[in-house]
Amino acid sequence: MRKSIYWGVFLVFLGACSYGVLATIVKVAYNNGFNTLEITFSQFAIGWIALLVILLMTKNNSSPVGSNLQSKRKLMIAGTSMGLTSVLYYLCVKNIDVSIAIVLLMQSTWMGVIVEWLIERKTPSRQKIIAAIVVLIGTALSAKIFNSTYEELNGLGFLFGFLASISYTITVYASGKVALKMPALHRSFWMLSGGFVIIFIYGLFTFSGTFNTDILVSYGIPLALFGTVLPPILFAYGMPSAGTAAGTIVGAVELPISVIMAYFILNENVIPTQWIGILLILLAVVLMNYQKKSSIN
Repeated sequence: MRKSIYWGVFLVFLGACSYGVLATIVKVAYNNGFNTLEITFSQFAIGWIALLVILLMTKNNSSPVGSNLQSKRKLMIAGTSMGLTSVLYYLCVKNIDVSIAIVLLMQSTWMGVIVEWLIERKTPSRQKIIAAIVVLIGTALSAKIFNSTYEELNGLGFLFGFLASISYTITVYASGKVALKMPALHRSFWMLSGGFVIIFIYGLFTFSGTFNTDILVSYGIPLALFGTVLPPILFAYGMPSAGTAAGTIVGAVELPISVIMAYFILNENVIPTQWIGILLILLAVVLMNYQKKSSIN
């Protein structure tokens, strides 16, 4: 049993690491002249095809438990937030440092508490409120708010990052509520399909008449691998064994991994106060999920 838990934690850890390297790949793609539409389309197109092939190779995939038209439609609607998150987050990465963008995305930790409060009428415990305040303090430190002038702060980047965190919160909430009887891989595929629709809509408004297909080979494959293929598979198999509380805590490793990648690959300047802020955010994640675990026991 303990071996199974360790294996589950390891799979969740790998999934979080996959998400952690994603923003750096996006930033490098931007630096090499590709635009947001090319980046998001290549990621979702290749990821969608890859998941489809995996499903077709899976035994008894024709009529999985809980698979019906209504469930698929709900998952696609829920998945639109996944596509919206990618667009907003990548626009955020385009305008500000990766080490700051990931911190803004992590605001979903306290936004999830608000969603539970508004939708499920779950009044936040004092422990969760304290954790949310700690996240905000950690964010202020990590985002260099106290170490930058007004002119240095990119308002547009911060806006996209904040909107991305709202969209990501919706994605996480929907993932744990919609069509739970359907197998995890099937749920991931239909949510990804819904996200793909958003990418198409975004393309209708932003397509400039040309599309650099070089991205499909150069960055599309790693973007799809680390953004839409590996994480859902690793989380689908790892979370049940690891447990929600432990899985969420381990999943937060995405934050330091993103900052470390930005530091070594992109040569971003990460100051000591940023690391203090990151540690505070990680502490808050542990605090929130320790409370969840206690409530179960």
